[in-house]
Amino acid sequence: MSEADRFGKPGVAPGPGIGQAGAEVPVNLPALPRPDEDSRIAAEVKALVETGDLAAARDRFDVLVIRQQRRAARIAYHLLRDAWDADEAVQDAFVKLFGHITEFRPDQPVEVWFTRILVNGCLDRLKSRRRRSRWLLPSTPEPENGGERDRVALAWAPGPSPEERLLLRERRAQIAAAVGRLPERQRVIFLLCHYEGFSSKEVGTMMGVNESTVRVHLFRAVRKLRSMLGGKL
Repeated sequence: MSEADRFGKPGVAPGPGIGQAGAEVPVNLPALPRPDEDSRIAAEVKALVETGDLAAARDRFDVLVIRQQRRAARIAYHLLRDAWDADEAVQDAFVKLFGHITEFRPDQPVEVWFTRILVNGCLDRLKSRRRRSRWLLPSTPEPENGGERDRVALAWAPGPSPEERLLLRERRAQIAAAVGRLPERQRVIFLLCHYEGFSSKEVGTMMGVNESTVRVHLFRAVRKLRSMLGGKL
């Protein structure tokens, strides 16, 4: 008996009477999942670092930075509510990502891994800020109709008329203030799920908790926000 008769042809399932005159049934193999573009770039950077080509690795990493920077800045600003702190947190997160790129695993999207690094860095900054605030005088509050937060809200609030822009800006400010009063973990989970669109499983990976814990915190966050906003969320 030939080898082809024993094992069948590639891509063909052995039918009844294989090796005889039986009919051959084609097998439709499932396509392997393709990694997302950012994870593919991260894998390339990892390979370049491991071969010692750091210059090429940095050049390729710059592409990943460009793709992730805007989203990262938005997350950091939501958590820190300070543009300077947010910018530094994002830069620190990218430095840590590149420094640990050889630990990247293809089974975990680089976006999830990087966001975990970023969120942990932001939380560390919030803890440090609270410690410093015990020894410093409170800063002057921002004017209600001005300041950086209003400028950001205005830029994000589309509307065909100044009146609608004003209403949207006020609504965003109300929601942002309510989100800012949530407990820290609930606030982070709410922002990642509702503002950034991550799944409960992805947020659990970022936060180091299981998916059911994320769902519980998210439910409590939404319930508290509805209470603070008079049921309008």
